[in-house]
Amino acid sequence: MVETVAIVAIVERGKADHIVNRTKKAGVKGATILYGRGTGESEVKKFLNIHIESSKEVIIIISEKQKYKKIFDEIVDAGKLKKPGTGIIFTFPIMDLAGLCYRKNLPLD
Repeated sequence: MVETVAIVAIVERGKADHIVNRTKKAGVKGATILYGRGTGESEVKKFLNIHIESSKEVIIIISEKQKYKKIFDEIVDAGKLKKPGTGIIFTFPIMDLAGLCYRKNLPLD
């Protein structure tokens, strides 16, 4: 099995489609977008005396280890993740992977 890495970016709601489109231009074949909400103290906002929790989008992309850095950098640039409060991004190695058998002869990203 090819060594793979999961790239996970958590961004403000409404930003994921733009970010994923930029990664596709960089060669990514697909991504998964999940919806969530922040629970940190600084994430809770008050509007008209009603607590509103910040909505987030979670982007997950699986990449071959040797190709992940270009994708990572594209996400950081597209999401402006070097600016405070715009989101976070991290990677982790994938130990076991099933479900991509149909792409056996194709690169993962």
